[in-house]
Amino acid sequence: MMRIGHGYDVHRLTEGRPLILGGVEIPWTLGLLGHSDADVLTHAVMDALLGAAGLGDIGRHFPDSDPALRGISSLLLLERVRDLLREAGWELGNLDVTVIAQAPKLAGYLRTMERNLADALAADPEQINIKATTEEQLGFTGRGEGIAAHAVALIEKN
Repeated sequence: MMRIGHGYDVHRLTEGRPLILGGVEIPWTLGLLGHSDADVLTHAVMDALLGAAGLGDIGRHFPDSDPALRGISSLLLLERVRDLLREAGWELGNLDVTVIAQAPKLAGYLRTMERNLADALAADPEQINIKATTEEQLGFTGRGEGIAAHAVALIEKN
């Protein structure tokens, strides 16, 4: 049996925070605002995986009201999602992720992001595809106000 899930997340860009995407700290003048490390890419992936397995969403499992999660690495949370999927009898088929950011350019970081996600999921990097796009200066991402990510996950019953 196979199931598909979709995840979407967005975070506002702000000064004084690191920019972390897919577990990679990217040198930039702005970072993402959030309770954890605000890794919008990894958050979208977690929601896609949880949704595919029928396990709710990241807000249910990792509420922003939990002080223990303040500043936590989203890759650690992704490892917890991996464990939840395994407990429910699911394993990753593949992930396809799109990051939407006007700037900075992300092409040079995408393979490292794929490896980071693969490590957290105990998967093969070939099961993970990450791409980045701009919105041609349209909308909040195009104006540089935030970064968004969409993820689609295929999981298989083991």
